[in-house]
Amino acid sequence: MNWQDRALVFECGGESLVGILSAPQGPARVGVLVVVGGPQYRVGSHRQFVSLARYLAARGVPCLRFDYRGMGDASGAARHFLDVSEDIRAAMDAFLAAQPGLEKVVLWGLCDGASAVCVYPASDARVAGVVILNPWVQTSAGQAKVFLKHYYLQRLSDPSFWKKLLGGGVNVFGSIRSLFSTARAARGDGAARTANSSDEADAGSLPERMAQGMLRRAGTPAALFLSGRDYVAREFEQVRDGSERWQAVVTRPEVSTRHFEQADHTFSGPDDCPAVSAATFEWLVAQGWAPAS
Repeated sequence: MNWQDRALVFECGGESLVGILSAPQGPARVGVLVVVGGPQYRVGSHRQFVSLARYLAARGVPCLRFDYRGMGDASGAARHFLDVSEDIRAAMDAFLAAQPGLEKVVLWGLCDGASAVCVYPASDARVAGVVILNPWVQTSAGQAKVFLKHYYLQRLSDPSFWKKLLGGGVNVFGSIRSLFSTARAARGDGAARTANSSDEADAGSLPERMAQGMLRRAGTPAALFLSGRDYVAREFEQVRDGSERWQAVVTRPEVSTRHFEQADHTFSGPDDCPAVSAATFEWLVAQGWAPAS
């Protein structure tokens, strides 16, 4: 299908935001709005968002990627990823105005862009669905647990580590200090959860705020994409498995999870970025929001 890129400039809070709309030639009812993780701008790591937008547009799905205030070509002061809901709303306004026939929008975000998607107000009825990739749920204790489980254990089972150790190539005392420091951080989180034995104790934490936001979208289709070679994804899985709220989210029938076992955090492998674009399109087709190719 024929498509074209065109620039959009729109206002948010008295500042100018810049977006690139990849638009198919014909009308579309549902489009995809890329919510950028940061700090970066609308192109994305290794041009990931450009590739996604053009892939979708070539198959009849319009896609807008844009810069928040204070980022890329947008004016204004930079802001935290949890404070960009106004920017997302302004981008959605501009998207609907620029694309003929557009009625609904799917929010698509990677890393802390996914976190911003989760907390975006569920009251906006124009959101048809969400796609979240490797959501950022990081806390100090959670990160420590991930490193203990996936980094240190992996090193201990790696023959090259022992060869390096025996050859004097490892700072033994420094490594032990690092290990014990990480273990203390992980135990601190466990102590806090023992003293406050329900999710309510963490209701204000980033992971639980995100879960609450997703729970408010009951009935809204959602896709969760997780990389196999990414500590951020591992920490999310750790949070998901230990949180009643997140369990309630991911077990809903309208929520699907897909794993990309060989992918890193930004899907930078030569086959991974196209695989994510294809998976996004397949999910859109399954929802009835894109023409089957």
